[in-house]
Amino acid sequence: MSYRPEKTFSLTGIEHSLTLSEESLVSLFHKVLESGMHGLCYSAYEEDQKPGDILTEPQIRKRLSILAPYTKWIRTFSCIEGNELIPKIAREFGLKTLVGAWLGPDKALNEKEIAGLIELAENGYVDIAAVGNEVMYRNDLSEEELLSYIQLVKQSINNVPVGYVDAYYEFSHRPKITNACDVILANCYPYWEGCHIDYSLIYMKQMFYQALHAAKGKKVIISETGWPNKGSSFKDAHTSNANAMRYFINTQHWSKEENIDIFYFSSFDESWKVGSEGDVGAYWGLWDKNEKIKYTL
Repeated sequence: MSYRPEKTFSLTGIEHSLTLSEESLVSLFHKVLESGMHGLCYSAYEEDQKPGDILTEPQIRKRLSILAPYTKWIRTFSCIEGNELIPKIAREFGLKTLVGAWLGPDKALNEKEIAGLIELAENGYVDIAAVGNEVMYRNDLSEEELLSYIQLVKQSINNVPVGYVDAYYEFSHRPKITNACDVILANCYPYWEGCHIDYSLIYMKQMFYQALHAAKGKKVIISETGWPNKGSSFKDAHTSNANAMRYFINTQHWSKEENIDIFYFSSFDESWKVGSEGDVGAYWGLWDKNEKIKYTL
């Protein structure tokens, strides 16, 4: 199913959609959602779970069955503790995969993650391999350590693009990492930079083009972007159902019109994220923690 927006919902009109009623926003949100999107970040952890808990095949399959009608790709964040099952099951649903190895200060866990990523790629379950997520942002590893992991994965798998995920500006600041990547995987969050919703699409475009400039001809994928619907505001970025819907609509229209590959964050709400991000952390999903679509009348 392909969706062409009505004349009254041109891209310019959507960027300035503050005048739309919530009923109109909900209607447009569902039209855009049902038209499909490039990619979704896959949230696997249910209400009583957190990273470190073991995921089961039934829970993975249940959530993928919900998402599969709406997306072409999914992004995963780990290759251990049951996460290694996600790319395999995703193939059953006809989904492509951006598969991530989670890297941190624990070298033993890092080695397991890298081994898991290589095995999945060798077995044909990986379309893009992501070696680490915001490792430089968190200061979990040195640049040299991260580069060694990227090179190891590149040497171990063939015909699979290898990249690294971080905030868009890191690729300008760290040319060695940018040069080592086959593809640039940039996280772009106007919300976390305190941007007002009215200017958020323009700001995300600026983020993307900064990463594109640093990439020097390599493909740039927006590996995460989103807007929470509840929780504390951050500077001029305010949470609400209306703002979350506006951001999703704007993002998806831009993705389609300009052929930008975007992985939206996120699929399901995850309560465990409150610990690292505050109250807002639990409300980034398009679906709630009980797997119900959040925006209905």
